[in-house]
Amino acid sequence: MSMNAELCRLAQEQIGNSDILVNLVSARVRQLNSGSRPLIDAPMLGAANMALTELVEGKMDYELLDEVAPEILTAKTAKKGR
Repeated sequence: MSMNAELCRLAQEQIGNSDILVNLVSARVRQLNSGSRPLIDAPMLGAANMALTELVEGKMDYELLDEVAPEILTAKTAKKGR
């Protein structure tokens, strides 16, 4: 299954940096494939489109820990040091 082009465009506009977007979506896809609960109710979406939709709809946030690996923060993620 391929990613939705419109979702990619919207996410790119929101994030601005395509390298960060790829890392962010990849990290969230790994979480979803490892059993993390989706933040939206869309059972027919693949993991990549689900991650993009969560991002575009503002259901998740991210924090850059370094230039390569974003940390995805969700309502269920404990925020370190806060």
